[in-house]
Amino acid sequence: MKKIITISREFGSGGRTIGKHLAEALGVPCYDSEIIEKVAVESGFAEEYIKDKGEYTHPSLLMGLLSSRTIYNGPTNEDKIWLIQCKVIKELAEKGPCVIVGRCADYILRGRDDVMKVFIFADPEARAKRIVEVYGEKEDAPAKRLREKDKRRAAYYQHYTDMNWGASRNYDVCLNSSFIGVDKCVDILKEIALKAE
Repeated sequence: MKKIITISREFGSGGRTIGKHLAEALGVPCYDSEIIEKVAVESGFAEEYIKDKGEYTHPSLLMGLLSSRTIYNGPTNEDKIWLIQCKVIKELAEKGPCVIVGRCADYILRGRDDVMKVFIFADPEARAKRIVEVYGEKEDAPAKRLREKDKRRAAYYQHYTDMNWGASRNYDVCLNSSFIGVDKCVDILKEIALKAE
């Protein structure tokens, strides 16, 4: 069995829900908001700040981040959060079998052979419908919200991992939740996790 399952996901794909249900099906903890709480305690930053800066970077800010490193030659707040986030995720993985949602956990735990890296995606129409119905987003521009979130998440991932977010070669399993369904995704991942060595 793969002891640790990392769930990377497109915004609105249901990846967080899949991660939680998978953890319940396997009888293991699911770490999501718990990571934010732990990073907040260790860093002294507010949880809302970490929620935003610990997984998202605005693409237009990347040049600013890079130039500020050159000028001041020191870590940014985002860099500090990244280092603490890496430490927290590695510590959680050491505790035992678990599911970890987001936060570049697939990259942070890349050297371990007991990790199954998953990417959940979905059709844009299904994602737009989900963020309106489940997350309470406004109905007037859900597609724009999806694009913004995806761009920020991709920029953050690229910045700290030097890899392309969502590229299939970076993951062991990629599932289209709008085609398969959330429950079936959970079933498939459970079966793979239990059989994988």
